[in-house]
Amino acid sequence: MDNATLKLRGMSCASCAKNVEDAILSVPGVQECNVNFGAEQATIKYDANTTDLQVIQDAVSAAGYAAIPLQEQNLMLGEDDAEKRYRLQESRNLQRKVTVGGIISAVLFIGSLPMMTGLNLPLIPAWLHNPWWQLLLTTPIQFWCGYSFYTNSWKAFQRHTATMDTLIALGTSAAYFYSLFVTLFPDFLISQGLSPEVYYETAAIVITLILLGRLFESRAKGQTSDAIRKLIGLQAKTARLIRQGKEVDVPIAEVQIGDVVLVRPGEKIPVDGEIIDGTSTIDEAMVTGESVPTKKQPGDEVIGATINKTGSFTFRATRVGKDTVLAQIVQLVQQAQGSKAPIQRLADQVTGWFVPVVMAIAILTFIIWFNIMGNITLALITTIEVLIIACPCALGLATPTSVMVGTGKGAENGILIKGAESLELAHKIRAIVLDKTGTITEGKPTVTDFITVQGTANSNEINLLKLAASVERNSEHPLAEAVVRYAQSQEAKLVDSRDFAAIPGSGVQAIVDNHLVQIGTQRWMAEMGIDTTALEQEKERLEYLGKTAVWLAVDREIQALIGIADAIKPTSPQAIKALKKLGLEVIMLTGDNRRTAETIAREVGIERVLAEVRPEQKAEVVRQLQGGMKSRGAGEQRSRGSSISPFPFPLSPFPQSLVAMVGDGINDAPALAQADVGIAIGTGTDVAIAASDITLISGDLQGIVTAIQLSRATMNNIRQNLFFAFIYNVAGIPIAAGVLFPIFGWLLNPIIAGAAMAFSSVSVVTNALRLRKFQPKVIV
Repeated sequence: MDNATLKLRGMSCASCAKNVEDAILSVPGVQECNVNFGAEQATIKYDANTTDLQVIQDAVSAAGYAAIPLQEQNLMLGEDDAEKRYRLQESRNLQRKVTVGGIISAVLFIGSLPMMTGLNLPLIPAWLHNPWWQLLLTTPIQFWCGYSFYTNSWKAFQRHTATMDTLIALGTSAAYFYSLFVTLFPDFLISQGLSPEVYYETAAIVITLILLGRLFESRAKGQTSDAIRKLIGLQAKTARLIRQGKEVDVPIAEVQIGDVVLVRPGEKIPVDGEIIDGTSTIDEAMVTGESVPTKKQPGDEVIGATINKTGSFTFRATRVGKDTVLAQIVQLVQQAQGSKAPIQRLADQVTGWFVPVVMAIAILTFIIWFNIMGNITLALITTIEVLIIACPCALGLATPTSVMVGTGKGAENGILIKGAESLELAHKIRAIVLDKTGTITEGKPTVTDFITVQGTANSNEINLLKLAASVERNSEHPLAEAVVRYAQSQEAKLVDSRDFAAIPGSGVQAIVDNHLVQIGTQRWMAEMGIDTTALEQEKERLEYLGKTAVWLAVDREIQALIGIADAIKPTSPQAIKALKKLGLEVIMLTGDNRRTAETIAREVGIERVLAEVRPEQKAEVVRQLQGGMKSRGAGEQRSRGSSISPFPFPLSPFPQSLVAMVGDGINDAPALAQADVGIAIGTGTDVAIAASDITLISGDLQGIVTAIQLSRATMNNIRQNLFFAFIYNVAGIPIAAGVLFPIFGWLLNPIIAGAAMAFSSVSVVTNALRLRKFQPKVIV
């Protein structure tokens, strides 16, 4: 399946978004489509063997809109020149129409005051309320300012559908053409006992107010993407390369993998790379959210767009263009902003049938008032009001605008939220499962003890270290790396090994110097029948100190015990305390032995520990905690109480609640995918990050607290938007139809309806923009 993002043009309301979505989904080969009215984008998943983007674009064009593919290679360039020119031209056209419409509407309003108030106002010249003069002024507003309403309505009519433009065109046309009839045939109305009043000012003012609302809405929606623009703006424009011993400044687009780049104090790092010479401190706050500058030295990685603070250094470019960390962050944020939250489904269902129902209500309103009251003026006014006031745009904007701002704020705080669904689910989490190594701890274990069966003979220790490290250097496990580093520090000379095998959750083995070398857990040693009693007391001591005990066997005999310690992250205890205060059950899940795990858990304040869990069991543990009701990725449903592989600890599920999993290793990926919300530590493996729903770039557990707080703030904001949008229509339509005429009769004015409709969408977007002020609360 291929993925694509289309930039859409011509949408004016949520009904338009629904029409575009239906048009794209009707194309054979399209599997998924989400149209984001706020972002004016469509994200599509399609089968390239069945269809292509041009066919999809043609379908959008046939529906009366335009679609332009967003090219991945232009990701970090923001909007291209053509798109900027289009937006600038649209904005200027809208401003001109609002300006002209505003001036003429003001004149028409003043001229209509005597008719509207029933008073004799001598200061207003008689010619100002002359019907022919008002016709002359109103016509350009009706057919020039309101041109888009007519063209969009005609396109919708050709597709046998209707949009908000249809309602506006019908409502304003009813006022305009009725007034035209009165102007041409006033005597006919008088002969019928009707007052020859005209409503030109109603049509003109309503069109102007709606255009003004769309102008404000457009500007407000533009601010919802500020986070992406800020991220793109972080990128350096040029890079200083070292070529043939000379410094050469080149545009960033010309930097290639392998180029040597020089960075001086105060400069932005242009691309991702690895330092080869020099030391410095680098401010990575703009990408990771970490406010304290990080010390860097040769061998350390640097991230493009971060700021070099103190020293000069050179680095070799390892990722450029769309492969840099910043580019991937921008892409993930764009994907999240284009996604659709589950809570939006109700709004989508409402907008699907909203316009036809409103048209039916308008017709019924006219029939009732004309037949029962015999008052064509009141019937006309109420009908126009119903058509004008019924705006589904606020419903369509309620969710996506909040999601766009929320995911953008997440990126600013070093939290990548992959989709609106993840953002919504995060606030429902009741239990959170934390992996130990690399999540609660630093993930950089160090060998602290090397205890041999034969004592402290140096030659024996070095030989055993050589055997162990020669095997472990074939493994990517953090504990293996610690053994290799320790052996190198002891100047042990590593040799080649053969027949290497890694047994997940148990250990590794290989042939070194014709010896079978096995390194792993005590349980694995017991399974192979290897006696470990010689170093049992040392094992107890190490585990009491919170260290991990790794056994070394040569030719199926225990030869040494390796004590490895992994420092706890300084922020872990405070973050775990904050999670508890947010009402979450915090659980540690680790493959380490129980005693070591419980020691670490006590230090960080975790009461519930699930230890000695094999990697392949982690997803099952998460599934059982979920109550056995969900099976993400496995494609199966399990009933409550279903039997799973036995664990060395009791498990009780969290019925009807969501479970989050936090991890950083390859062996955490299945559990991350199984969890309702998978949270990956950004300093971990690419596999774990790919399997997760949320990524913490800095690797700080405080990011989990911030993510949950952001999710709750965003969902509260969405609920507020939906409440106001629904209440607006639920209350507005009956009032406009005159149901509450004795109480709200004074509100029966299409101009008031137009103003209310125009600014309902603006109020929703403005409320969503309040999320830009979100700041994570410090919980102590």
